[in-house]
Amino acid sequence: MTVRKFSILAALAASFFLTAGAPEGAQARETVAFEKPGYAPGTIVVSTKERRLYLVLGQGKALRYPVAVGRNGKQWRGTVRIDGKYVRPAWSPPEEIRRDNPKLPNVIPGGTPENPMGERAMTLSGGGQYAIHGTNRPKSIGTFASYGCVRMHNDDIIDLFGRVGIGTPVVMLP
Repeated sequence: MTVRKFSILAALAASFFLTAGAPEGAQARETVAFEKPGYAPGTIVVSTKERRLYLVLGQGKALRYPVAVGRNGKQWRGTVRIDGKYVRPAWSPPEEIRRDNPKLPNVIPGGTPENPMGERAMTLSGGGQYAIHGTNRPKSIGTFASYGCVRMHNDDIIDLFGRVGIGTPVVMLP
């Protein structure tokens, strides 16, 4: 077997094993047609009804990611901007969540399995209440599960985190 054939086979095998072990949601990220007018390239559009996040690429295309959104009574709509980006952030449960879960500690360190923020978090303007973040509950993706944040598979938030910056507009649709 030539070195070239071996390299190609090794690359294919590595690709197979890397994707076979990847979470199902990471496989769901895809480029799709996006025909909603009025959104500039680089804009994040979240469809609450679809439980999907779109990163507008332009020319009628977007990257689509599955997400979890706010449960009944915790949904919101409007336009905000990313105002912070954090890697493996610590999490301090907001008062509303502490009321519902009084045994939670005041702070859950970043990078621990108990931390619901996952691998990355991007805070949103408008009071610091909401974020787009990873999760320690991957089975919640595709559901109405949060207190208003947008949850993503950790592989997907890492991907999105690298594509957007502070100031990126985020549009929450019903």
